[in-house]
Amino acid sequence: MGAQLIHSFIHHSPTIQNIFRVSDIRGVWGDDLDEGAAYLIGRAIVVYLKAKRVLVGRDMRTSSIPLCDALVRGIRDQGADVIDMGLCSTPMFYWATQKYEAGVMVTASHNPPKYNGFKICRDGVHPVWDVALKELEQLVLKADFPACDRQGSYSEISLLPDYIKNNLSFLKTDKKFRIVVDAGNGMGGYVYDGLMKHGPKNLDIIPMYFELDGTFPNHEANPLKSETCKALQQRVLAEKADLGVALDGDGDRIFFIDEKGQWLCADFTTVLIAKQVLAEHPHGRIVYGICQSRIVREEILASGGVPILCKVGHAFYKTKMLETGAAFGAEHSGHFFNAEQQNTENTQVILFRLLNLLAKEGKMLSEAVEPLRRYVKMDEVNFTVKDGKAIMERLRQEYAHAAKDVITLDGLRMEFEDWWFAVRPSNNEPLLRLNLECKTDAMLRERFGELSGKITRK
Repeated sequence: MGAQLIHSFIHHSPTIQNIFRVSDIRGVWGDDLDEGAAYLIGRAIVVYLKAKRVLVGRDMRTSSIPLCDALVRGIRDQGADVIDMGLCSTPMFYWATQKYEAGVMVTASHNPPKYNGFKICRDGVHPVWDVALKELEQLVLKADFPACDRQGSYSEISLLPDYIKNNLSFLKTDKKFRIVVDAGNGMGGYVYDGLMKHGPKNLDIIPMYFELDGTFPNHEANPLKSETCKALQQRVLAEKADLGVALDGDGDRIFFIDEKGQWLCADFTTVLIAKQVLAEHPHGRIVYGICQSRIVREEILASGGVPILCKVGHAFYKTKMLETGAAFGAEHSGHFFNAEQQNTENTQVILFRLLNLLAKEGKMLSEAVEPLRRYVKMDEVNFTVKDGKAIMERLRQEYAHAAKDVITLDGLRMEFEDWWFAVRPSNNEPLLRLNLECKTDAMLRERFGELSGKITRK
């Protein structure tokens, strides 16, 4: 079987270089990613990480089953034992892999159904990324692995009840909350269904789209796009719920809807959670990103914390938090990183921390957020471009005379008296991502028109 898979991969997957990204492996199923690729990746992981045991998990995509099977065969053929946790969200996988020397999650996160891929961890939850992924890629390309004298064993493990129990240790209030959860047919449905079965009686969870379906029949499982949350917003109002929760495909990102049906950007959540974390860890370091609102830095400082700027991407955040000993980290995309769980995402921990804060302050979510509405920020907008770097340099030069601050840590962010913008190239696509925040709606419209014209100008 191994030789057949290698032969199939070498002859039918000529675009392997396209699937090794900065932070993970991702590609189109049946095109540049197939069972042959998965098999070789499994063998390469064992060789590169010198692993004797590998934890494996997968999401609900149809292609995850054959990819996971081939991955497992590759790992075992290279002599390592496989512990298969089956279906799981990415946060559940991270929590479980803390006890293992290596782990692989088969998932393409929020990407469309045709995609799939792998997230790889070493020595617990440390991401295999950047240079390490390039070295892993070279092993796969050569497909020349050392012979081994044993077939690795295979065993299955069930972890959902223990995972829910772990998460509930973060819930400190017995106040009743009525919560609508939209899982978008992704793995959040599996995990939050577990919460409904094993959770406390003070949480009344109303499920939306909990059925696991990798075709995402109801809406794209990407709550960063506020339009994907329309049905959830309506349901929160109809149910007279305290709040709504929106999850992405692999369940590692979370957005909230307040009791008035308003979609809340992740910057508001960042501030609220950071406030509670800093109450527990005075003067703690909080990692945030170049695309986030001014309120994030302002409120971290107001709460006595130390704001630390970071490049976008979960691997960058986890590395920065490890280096600085940060207490918490947050991205504009809805990724929130918990120091208590080795700097990884866990959406239930974020939900429980938010509930703790609301209960302690005796506020509805809209009331807690209202003081933070000092600026007007638009959703991230993507532009298809040929040369993102050239466009960023042109923008830098054209706005340099008026800028109060220029940040080039991750793309380009330029600060002005009453507005700012950030542009950065996508790691995976020919896109330039624009974020923009101003004092007023009128200024936002004006500046967006101005910037979009400059970005698309030929």
